[in-house]
Amino acid sequence: MDAGVRQKRVEALESIKDRALGMAKEGRDSFEVRDFLTNAKKELAYELPDEDAFKKAVNATKAYMSKKQK
Repeated sequence: MDAGVRQKRVEALESIKDRALGMAKEGRDSFEVRDFLTNAKKELAYELPDEDAFKKAVNATKAYMSKKQK
């Protein structure tokens, strides 16, 4: 991931955090805040995917599956 995309991702995560903290301070239900966080992070993953993390996850899954089959 190049520095520009990484910076945009960090800024987006900071914005999500700030909004979630604001929701909590307003007295919103904890489940509502959690749902917001989950959905916001999913949208971010589609808009600015972290290919390095994806590759690591795929490799970990392959390693697990190869050990499981032995």
